[in-house]
Amino acid sequence: MSGPEQRGRRAPALVFAALGTLVFLNVYAPQSLLSLLARDFGVGPAAVGGVVGATMLAMALASPLTGVVADAWGRRRTVLWAFGLLVLPALLASAAPSLAALNAARFAQGLLIPGVMVALNAYIAEDVTPDRRPGALSAYVTGTVLGGFLGRFLSGLVASRGDWHAAFWLLALACALGWIVARTALPPETAFQPRRNPRVVLAGLHTHLHNPALRATCAVGFLILFTLVGTFNTLTLRLAGAPYGLSTVQSGAVFAVYLLGVVITPVAGPFLAARGPRTALLVAVGASVLGLLVTLTTPLPLVIAGVAATACGVFLAQAAALAAVQRSVSGARSLAGGLYHLSYYGGAALSSVVAGQVFETGGWPATVPLLVGSLLLAALAGTWGWRRVRVKPT
Repeated sequence: MSGPEQRGRRAPALVFAALGTLVFLNVYAPQSLLSLLARDFGVGPAAVGGVVGATMLAMALASPLTGVVADAWGRRRTVLWAFGLLVLPALLASAAPSLAALNAARFAQGLLIPGVMVALNAYIAEDVTPDRRPGALSAYVTGTVLGGFLGRFLSGLVASRGDWHAAFWLLALACALGWIVARTALPPETAFQPRRNPRVVLAGLHTHLHNPALRATCAVGFLILFTLVGTFNTLTLRLAGAPYGLSTVQSGAVFAVYLLGVVITPVAGPFLAARGPRTALLVAVGASVLGLLVTLTTPLPLVIAGVAATACGVFLAQAAALAAVQRSVSGARSLAGGLYHLSYYGGAALSSVVAGQVFETGGWPATVPLLVGSLLLAALAGTWGWRRVRVKPT
């Protein structure tokens, strides 16, 4: 094995974990700020949810195009440019004079975030040796979970004095650090073959769209993130009101349940290998449904326990879906990942609006049935779609 190839295939798993953490700091950071933003801008739950929904919508729209760019331009180069450009909208968000301006900056962030996620997943699938690939993917997903928690918690912490602007300075710093890590620690690709012929791209798109297993995976992704975002967006608003009255710091601390994903995700790898994505999905949905039902109680410890179970289930479902994406395709992997993320974050964008409206109308008791229904549909889609088409092993 040549020197460059050896370096490319020996990128430490810690690098993927670090990059996953740094990019996901940007995704959900405003969730712990929603009550503060609603107060400052004088809007309700549905409107303020757009701060998260704007990013999710942009991520959904940009993901397929990002997949095409990464397939043509290179995975590492795409990651570097995405991290570098992400600094600018974070700085614009920190100085946003209105909710519309903040949403615009968050939309711009969402257009760039898939440049890291989609390209990095394809990098792992092609440039990491098969024996180390599960560990690299597990490290990346673990990093995204950690980043999801830290984004929420640190944003709530720095905004605890009533100044949410500083939270976005933190995100700008994280993006700059992500560029440095990718530039210094992510080796150049060795297995990458550029796809720049439009006919080849369209052929890959046609193949993916006619792949029943991939279509089912996209449906599962849409529904599980619909559940997760709907849960945490409205939970923040619920805990800020009576009888809890939690501050942004306290609400951010509740998101510590996200850290359970750091444990769940590595455990899910062997489980998926032994039982397969369908079984993992059914277990995940069962845990999440049970958790949501527990949150209908009033005591805060029980609410937190229910949210923890819900989050763990979603993490396991996400691991199952990511495994199914890479196992169900053999080419144009960035494009396949882009289509999955289109569905995944499309569910989040829709949930940011719909769950907020349901919560505004009927409160938490009305929101839980909506989220449970989404989970049950995810179980149906995965069970049916992954049974009809045999998922190819990696």
